[in-house]
Amino acid sequence: MTISFNIDEILEMAEQIERNGTRFYSLAAERLKQHQDLFKRLAKQEEKHLAVFSGMRKKLSPADLEATSYDPGNENSLYLQALADREVFKIDENPQESFPPSITLAGAIDAAIRKEKDSIVFYAGMKKLVPEKLGREKINSIISEEYGHIAFLRGIVMKNNGGN
Repeated sequence: MTISFNIDEILEMAEQIERNGTRFYSLAAERLKQHQDLFKRLAKQEEKHLAVFSGMRKKLSPADLEATSYDPGNENSLYLQALADREVFKIDENPQESFPPSITLAGAIDAAIRKEKDSIVFYAGMKKLVPEKLGREKINSIISEEYGHIAFLRGIVMKNNGGN
């Protein structure tokens, strides 16, 4: 049996990932007080992306909302939420693991870039599970948003390394 999802379900998962990212960056702001403004800004970017994905969901056509399988218990949605929570910006992580007391700005940025890359890999994999007629091409918009995060983070690294 092949599992497939529609773009609405993927966008719902993207929203959860953005909520998790907001939590991740908010925790970084708490841990790295000297860089609190930066991480609060990143958390706000996650919130903006959440709004983008929410807006995309509101504009979906009835065809985009077409069920991919019989799911009276809403299990597909629960499954996707569980994947989002466990695969990208894990919400059950121990804060000490992500942000130990000795963490530096460079270490936190590296961790953030890894999380953003994980999200891109995750969405690229999910593209295979969304039939073309159910909005596969819209996943590219999600991936583009995540590339934007990486570019921003990379810019911070370059600025702090004197452009190297």
